Amino acid sequence: QVLLVESGGGLVQAGGSLRLSCAASGRTLSTYTMAWFRQAPGKERSFVATITRSAGTIYYTDSVKGRFTISRDNAKNTVYLQMKNLKPDDTAVYYCAARAGNLYYTRMEEYGNWGQGTQVTVSS
Repeated sequence: QVLLVESGGGLVQAGGSLRLSCAASGRTLSTYTMAWFRQAPGKERSFVATITRSAGTIYYTDSVKGRFTISRDNAKNTVYLQMKNLKPDDTAVYYCAARAGNLYYTRMEEYGNWGQGTQVTVSS
């Protein structure tokens, strides 16, 4: 089991940028596939981005391609989500997730470790 804590959320105007961080403890992240999900009010939690344990595979949902960048620093036991050109539709609670493995995963049920989330609000 790995404990995950997200940070970096906040309020930003449309077109602005934020960088989210997910710090892990209890286990090292080097053998885990990592992902970011988000949940807007009244909507189901949905996939945003994933990165495999050696960063060999990165995959994004279509709505964030070209705007968001997922990365990891295994030495710091941290994964990041750099978000630019933010839109009001990006407003959501963003969650970090982790699972042991070599493949990439895009479904909630494929992840067993979750952070508590960080709020991102984008104003128009």
